[in-house]
Amino acid sequence: RRRRRRGRGVQSVERKKHTTCWWCVSSSRFVGAMAPYDPEGTGGYLDEMLPADCLSIQEIGTAGGVAMVLVWFCLLVTGVFMGFKASQAEQGVKKYYYLNAFICASSSYAYFAMFSGMGWETVTGCRQYFYIRHIDWAISCSLIILSLGQLADQDVATTLAVMGSSVGMVYSGYLAAVGLVPLVKWLWFLVGMVLYVPVVYALLREFRQTVIDKGHQDRRELFEKVALLTVLVWGMYPLVWILGVGIGAIGVSLENICYAILDLLSKTVFCFLMINVYPYDSVPVGTRMEDPEDRLEKMHV
Repeated sequence: RRRRRRGRGVQSVERKKHTTCWWCVSSSRFVGAMAPYDPEGTGGYLDEMLPADCLSIQEIGTAGGVAMVLVWFCLLVTGVFMGFKASQAEQGVKKYYYLNAFICASSSYAYFAMFSGMGWETVTGCRQYFYIRHIDWAISCSLIILSLGQLADQDVATTLAVMGSSVGMVYSGYLAAVGLVPLVKWLWFLVGMVLYVPVVYALLREFRQTVIDKGHQDRRELFEKVALLTVLVWGMYPLVWILGVGIGAIGVSLENICYAILDLLSKTVFCFLMINVYPYDSVPVGTRMEDPEDRLEKMHV
């Protein structure tokens, strides 16, 4: 009798275990039934599984980790270089070097945290998502706009307004990434794109017009070059977001590799373009530099 009771006890425990596993699978399928995607019923509910129901997550691979390390090294070297040059630069140019140094420093902090396994969370679809990127983007994008505002000699109120719009744009992207309801997720993405419009308009219209009105041709050429680079590269971030955390068309590694390349262009390349302001920044805006040949003629006279 004791053996039978023990056997029944083992069977009851096995039934409980089986019931628990069945409930896990059933809850996952229930989430899939509630998801608006996978209209053909091909089992795509796993792509829209809520983070709390994930048994495993899609993490960044070796290629993505290597890309993070390389970009972190480039940003760190650029930041140290800009900080060192700032201590030797003239007073009128010093601010650009310091801004460049802080732009790269903010991103290098974020990249060091990311390849160290920090600053991420699980989002819908059981994907690893590095939310620390948005903290970095909120800081670095604001500093980039401030640097462009200084180059264009734009008024402080307009510059601060554009900086605020960029911060709202970045945080809207984060809220869209962690959204659990698809409708709310894409609404936040739409809000971010709406806030991106005044940033583009200000850089290509307001700031540029200010440079033209000041009448400095060299500064205008540099601003148009750097502003165009900024707008084009920033416009690629939403595309990567859509293909990555948006619809899951690309994996986590490829998503982070794309972000790393865009960060390298929008920050490292931007910083080295900005220091070209050095040859003529000491001349006040609105004045015209004297041609060296004119100087020679005056000396002979």
